[in-house]
Amino acid sequence: MVTSRSTAAARPAGVALRRRGPVLERAILEAALEQLGSVGWNGLTMEGVAVGAQTGKAAVYRRWPSKEDLVADALQAGLPALDEAPDLGSVREELYELCRRVRDVMYSRPGFALRAVLHECDAEAAERFHGLIVTGVVEPSARLFREVLRRGIERGEVRADANNDLVLDVVPAMMMYRSKVCASEWPDHEIADLIDRIMVPLLRA
Repeated sequence: MVTSRSTAAARPAGVALRRRGPVLERAILEAALEQLGSVGWNGLTMEGVAVGAQTGKAAVYRRWPSKEDLVADALQAGLPALDEAPDLGSVREELYELCRRVRDVMYSRPGFALRAVLHECDAEAAERFHGLIVTGVVEPSARLFREVLRRGIERGEVRADANNDLVLDVVPAMMMYRSKVCASEWPDHEIADLIDRIMVPLLRA
């Protein structure tokens, strides 16, 4: 008797699995993220995604007529949610925990994929993803940082005029610069240094 395990092992490489609907779509989206993380935007092809998803190229093109359409949906479906700000009773601890969450999003598979898109695609393609980046990353993180500062102001830890756009840009700008230019992976002690040596003195009432 041939088991499903032995059948899978005997299946020739490149032969499509029989999947349909959401299951197949999920596999294609996952394969697109995997391709972006491994070969980048310029190296991603619809054929490569089809191989990664173990399906036919036609199945990919039926759902997404272009690479841009596929990547946009893959990023939108895969980016981890930043739902609520940590409430720990201290602006220092809340900023530290929130930065760790943002760091984890940056270094998730969708985060690597998003950075590949930002760093490699041309201006026309980048414009296509601008709205996704703003609504999926920029606005959620800014909302949570603003909430942390608002609570800090209410507790008297943060001066009233500190909750502004320039201050809110400091953490994401530092994290992106150190990640892209300095190849830092932002270990916990570097996040603590950022909070203690830059943010706390900047915000102090």
